[in-house]
Parts: sequence; structure tokens; C-alpha cells
Amino acid sequence: MSDQIKFIVDSLNKEPFKKNYNLITFDSLGPMQLLQVLNDVLAEIDPKQDVDIREEMPEQTAKRMLNLLGILKYKPPGNATDMSTFRQGLVIGSKPVIYPVLHWLLQRSNELKKRAYLARFLIKLEVPSEFLQDETVADTNKQYEELMEAFKTLHKECEQLKTSGFSTAEIRRDINAMEEEKDQLMKRVERLKKRVETVQNHQRMLKIARQLRVEKEREEFLAQQKQEQKNQLFHAVQRLQRVQNQLKSMRHAAADAKPESLMKRLEEEIKFNSYMVTEKFPKELESKKKELHFLQKVVTEPAMGHSDLLELKSKVNEINTEINQLIEKKMMRNEPIEGKLSLYRQQASIISRKKEAKAEELQETKEKLASLEREVSVKTNQTREFDGTEVLKGDEFKRYVSKLRSKSTVFKKKHQIIAEFKAEFGLLQRTEELLKQRQETIQHQLRTIEEKKGVSGYSYTQEELERVSALKSEVDEMKGRTLDDMSEMVKKLNSLVSEKKSALAPVIKELRQLRQKCQELTQECDEKKAQYDSCAAGLESNRSKLEQEVRGLREECLQEESRYHYTNCVIKNLEVQLRRATDEMKAYVSSDQQEKRRAIRNSGKSKRLYEKVMVQI
Repeated sequence: MSDQIKFIVDSLNKEPFKKNYNLITFDSLGPMQLLQVLNDVLAEIDPKQDVDIREEMPEQTAKRMLNLLGILKYKPPGNATDMSTFRQGLVIGSKPVIYPVLHWLLQRSNELKKRAYLARFLIKLEVPSEFLQDETVADTNKQYEELMEAFKTLHKECEQLKTSGFSTAEIRRDINAMEEEKDQLMKRVERLKKRVETVQNHQRMLKIARQLRVEKEREEFLAQQKQEQKNQLFHAVQRLQRVQNQLKSMRHAAADAKPESLMKRLEEEIKFNSYMVTEKFPKELESKKKELHFLQKVVTEPAMGHSDLLELKSKVNEINTEINQLIEKKMMRNEPIEGKLSLYRQQASIISRKKEAKAEELQETKEKLASLEREVSVKTNQTREFDGTEVLKGDEFKRYVSKLRSKSTVFKKKHQIIAEFKAEFGLLQRTEELLKQRQETIQHQLRTIEEKKGVSGYSYTQEELERVSALKSEVDEMKGRTLDDMSEMVKKLNSLVSEKKSALAPVIKELRQLRQKCQELTQECDEKKAQYDSCAAGLESNRSKLEQEVRGLREECLQEESRYHYTNCVIKNLEVQLRRATDEMKAYVSSDQQEKRRAIRNSGKSKRLYEKVMVQI
């Protein structure tokens, strides 16, 4: 988090913001100031966001910022529940919500500027389908989509030209090459004209070719008109179907409903429409008129220079300071009547905003209901065209579902029986293959024995005779034998299955107990592991703290030791100097002349040194 705040502060102190923040001043900003900083960053990305947030409602500010963040494809951390907390945090200016948004915006500001610029032209306006039935609206919408596609292609070409790095020399070479090609084409045209002039009736042939070209262009124009008329016919058919569906729904509602419910519904519609006409639409119209008046005023004013902008900024700053002073004075007065009135005003504004929001939600739900009804009508028409049958409704659909369920249960039972038969068939096939392999080995051994005895083919002839004689008996006994074998085999398999089940029953019980123990042990292991991890983390943190303390104490110990040695050296030096001073005093005070001569003061060098020192002093 600290690195994030540091990056935000460094970015805000640079161009074009120049906020002169440090970590302390930035962290001490209030919610409104943080929202204003976020709004300034968004205004740098999209100039339309350059708004003073004190002049608009908090809900409008949050809606505007959320809309731009959605266009910029910002994904807040967390799931859908965190999304609601994100909206609330953005409204109240919460630091844990605004700091990540600022960090994300400042990290990729150039990319986001480009995205915001493209969003102004590439975000498509959704026009309801009922308005598209009008020809003028449909034509303008088509022109709008064509202009959008043209903008996409032009922007791609512009980016390619920026990245391709074409030079003027290359462009000049291309122009020269095209001029040369133009000259060559002119020469070819002249040669062809000379060649055509020798042909008989060349003027007539040229006239026919020109007429052919004109007719082809006319054919293309007629094909385009035909396609447009087909589209208009399709829209007219859709409009007719919609009107017919509305007529059916209104007749159905009038047939089933009572007069009281119809009157109640009409009263609700009248209330809603009267609210929209008397309150909502006039406010929107007034706001649009004010915006138009302001834009016209801006357009009529002359172009402003840098000095004019500086004067306006200074005036704005002065007015803001006056407003802040007036707000502070008002807060210092703290009149209870004004406080109560402001409270009631806030409640009234909140209720009016809620009312407007609910009206918008109702309008949106009505539009969704109408679109869904249109989709249902289209789907029913499609099903009628495909099958020729009507869509089931109510009790008929329930009966149809119950029939399907009963048929699905019967199908599952039959499918299970078929699967059992297939399994038995596979088992019998395997036994047949094994018996055939055994027969082939016996036949091979018998042939080798016959060749050794010199009677090869005897067994084959004997088998043929026996086969011809016993064919009828085998055919008669085949069914009974196979059925007996199959029944015996099934009995054996059932007995084996029951024996295996009885043998595996205690093992399965033990396995269940062991599984339960394994689950308990794994749960205990997970708990112990979590305890161990928490304890290890605590010990690791304590160890790091102790290591830091020991490191600091060692450094202090080294400093104290160095100070101790230094003081010892100074003390020894002073003791030597004291000893020399005492010896000098003894030699100077003593009555013996030899000892006086030994004194440093009476030596020649020391005298000169002493005199120099005295002069300097």
C-alpha cells in the first residue's frame, strides 16, 4: 500500500498535475478532496470530466465516474457483493477504494487517453426497434453506422501510417512511379485509338460499348433499389405483425380483465404519464435548454488566450475562497432552524431522486417487456412456419410435459433392458471365440497325426458324414442346449456375485470406518497445520525483531568500545604531559643550576619555540 501511495504522489507531482503533495499531506486529504483529485485525473484522460464536484450531486458524480471507468474497462477487485461496496466507497470518497483506482489510472494514462478518445466515437447509441421502423430514423441510423465503420478504418490507417515510418523520399518515389505509369497508360490509350481508327464502323462500336457500360451501371442501380425495397417490405411486415400482436394482446386483456382492474391499471398509467409529463420531462427539457444556452454562449464568445484563461482561473479561485469563507461563517453560526430546513431539504431531494430512479426503472421495464413480447411473437411465428402447429399454453403444456416424463421413464427402462442384452451378447461372443480357438488347435493337431499315419483327410470326411447325419439333431437340440447353458451360467454368475458381496461386506464396513477416521485425522492435521503456521509466523516475527535489537546493541557496543579506547588514549597522553609538566616545574624551581639547564624553557630551541608561541599568542 505504501508503494502504491508513493507512486500516486510522485505521479501527481509531475506534469500536467503539479500538485506538490508529499505522503503526509496526501494521506491527510478529506473525502471531497480525494474525489476532486480523482476527477482531475479523469479529466486529464477525458476532458469532458473537467467538472467541479461541489457543483453536482454525489450520485451524479459517482454515476459519471462509474460510467467512464466502465468505458476504460476498469475491474474493481472482488465479486458482485464487493461491487456494491465499491460504489458506496466511490460515493463517500473512501481511501481503500480511490487509491487503487488512482494507481491504475496513473499507471496507464496514455493508453486510457486513447481508449477514451475512441469511446467518444465508437460507443454505439442503442435505438429502440420501434423507432427504427421509421424510414428517416432508419436511414440516419444506417448513416451513423457507416460513419462509425469509416472512422474505424481511417483510425487504423492513421495508426498504421504512424507506425510504418514512411519518409517523404519514399512518397516522392511513389508519386514519380505513378506519374510514369500514367504516361505509359496515356501512350497505350493513344496506340489503341490509332489501332481502332483503322477498323470499320469504330465510332458505332464505341457508341455501343458506351451504351453497354451505361446499362450495366443502371442495372446495378436498379439492383440496389430492389434490395432497398425488399428491406422496406420486410420492415413493413414486421410492423404489421407487431401491430397485430398488440391488437391480440389488447383483446385478450379486455376479454379476461374486469372493469375494476382495467380502471386501476388506467389510473396507474395516467399517474405515471402525468408524472413524466409534468415533472420529469420539463426538468430534462430545462436542463437541456440551459446546456444549449451555455454552449451557444461559449460559441458566440471570441477565442480566449492564455492571459484570459489565467484571469478566469484567478477569478474562480477568488470566488472559491469566498464560498469557503461563507460556508465557514454559516457553520460557525450553526442556526438550528437552518439545520432543520437543510435536513428536510436533503430528505426531499433524496425522495425526489428515488422517485426519478423508480420512474426510469419502470420505463426500462416497460421497454424490456415490449421487446420480450416482440421476441415471443417472432418465435411463435417461426414455430408456426416450421411445424405448422401453435405453441402450447397453460394446462396443455403441463399435460404435454407429463406425457414426456412418462415416455422418458419407459424409454429408460427399455434402454436398460437393451444394455443387459448387449452385455450378455458380448459375453457369449467371447466364449464362442475361445471355443473356436480351441477347436482350431485340436484340428491342427489332428491333421498332423493323420499325416504321420498316412490317412490325411480321414477326419474331415468323417466329420462331413457326421455333420450331415447329425445336422438335423443338432439344429433341434441347439435351442434347448443354449437355453440350459445360459440359465446355468446365469445361476453361476448370480451365486458368484452373492458370494463376492457377502465376502466384501465386512471389508466395506471396515473401509467406511477407516474413511471416517481418515477424514477426522485430515481435519485434525489441517487444524494443527494452521496452528503451526500461525505459531511459526509469530516466532519468525519475534526472531526478526530480536535480531534487529541484537544488531542495534552490537553497533552500540562497538561505538562504546571505540569511545572507551579513545578516552584511554587521551588520558594516557594527558598523564604524560602532566608528568613532563611536573618535571619541568621541579627543574625550574630547584636551586641546582644543572637541573635548570636541563629544563625545556632554558634550551635554545625551546626558547625560540616559546618566543614564537608567545608572539602568536
